[in-house]
Amino acid sequence: MPTSAIRLVRFTGRLLLALAAVAMLLVVFLALIALTDGAGSGLAAWLTTLGVGAVLAMWRGRRRTWPARLVPFLPVVVAAALTVSVCIPTVPTARRYPPALPFVTTQHWSLTTGSRVAVYHYPPANPRTRHPIPFVYLNGGPVRGISVLDHRFLQLLARQGYDVYAYEQAGGGRSDLLPMGQYTISRSVRDLAAFVDRLNKGKVDILGFSSGGVVLTRALADPSVAARLHRAIIAEPGPMDGPTAHITGHKGRKSARGLAPAVTGPRSTHVPRYAVAFGLMRLGLLTPDTGLIGQAEGDNAFTAADLGSDTSSAYCARDAHRIPAEDTAQNFSFSPAASLRVQQTVKDSPSITPQLRQSRTPAMLMIAECSSQVRQWATAILANDPAIQRTQYMPGVGHHMWNGLDDNNDRAAAVITAFLQAEPAPLPNYPTRDEIPTFLHDHK
Repeated sequence: MPTSAIRLVRFTGRLLLALAAVAMLLVVFLALIALTDGAGSGLAAWLTTLGVGAVLAMWRGRRRTWPARLVPFLPVVVAAALTVSVCIPTVPTARRYPPALPFVTTQHWSLTTGSRVAVYHYPPANPRTRHPIPFVYLNGGPVRGISVLDHRFLQLLARQGYDVYAYEQAGGGRSDLLPMGQYTISRSVRDLAAFVDRLNKGKVDILGFSSGGVVLTRALADPSVAARLHRAIIAEPGPMDGPTAHITGHKGRKSARGLAPAVTGPRSTHVPRYAVAFGLMRLGLLTPDTGLIGQAEGDNAFTAADLGSDTSSAYCARDAHRIPAEDTAQNFSFSPAASLRVQQTVKDSPSITPQLRQSRTPAMLMIAECSSQVRQWATAILANDPAIQRTQYMPGVGHHMWNGLDDNNDRAAAVITAFLQAEPAPLPNYPTRDEIPTFLHDHK
């Protein structure tokens, strides 16, 4: 074999060994991030990885002559350069709240629970058609700001005579953050009760959407909170408790997930620090209270594009190429760590079925045709809440039922207002409790 070929083989072998060493150090770094829960913004893992790499480099170069002893340190330097970016914030570490909305005043209410929440009020547009019971909206998320799309729907209800109030749950939108350990589903229910008390207008009608529907369901299972509610509308709920959260089953008809154009815009997950933090949190390898990134920094970094296909999954497949912009970049707010924390407390909670079976608050359930939610999350509530008076299966819409497309907002409003006024439902009462098995079979 020619000398040049031998040299090439040796060089290739050394290069592959160097790359393997870099890869090994990257794996060690990620493992240490998980083991230390990101302590010290990841510096504990970075320094330890650097130390391990340096020791191995010295061992490998112990029989070499100077300056060949420095060669084994090259993979260490490369790995250190690649991983140090995980330890350096690229957004402010103090919370940056969304600016004020131009079309509604943001109030801030301090609740007796200790939460300080952002509140929005849409008074009835025509006082002569004013409905006497205040209407409260609980948005989804959890721990997400209220989208502009939702605000438009609330304005529609106000134009129909409802005195509409909405608040962003603690940590979401313009509401103040909580210590991470205080984000629990129980705290969300207590905040709801405290909000109604602070409103001080007697019983309220309430619409809970998605995770807001979970808060509402658990409120109905708590007699002390349910006593504050006049009528309840549970729309596209998530799992209500631990046993329900572990159900895997049918979903609605095909959504736009995988069919809609890729979401554009900046993504925090294109930055190594946040790709590692959010990725490991989602895998359960970092706690929501990780030392890698603080709650405020994570909130500042997370963008609407980071939700990826989650947004398209809230629309029917037929709407894949006309999904509306749900929010503006300035208004969008989501706390990934706090959201995971709340969801975990739901998964860890015992069954609320015995308490829910005692509910007496008149309620309605709304289910979307193209729902991305597990069907049994909704039907479990229907089966165990005897006070549900009607179910409205909404054709032609996905999880986000009021979405500004076609007449979807008007149809959703018609269903809601008919129930609140105890008028005949615009849609059949479907499914009933007896029809749950057939519904789960026919609507896959």
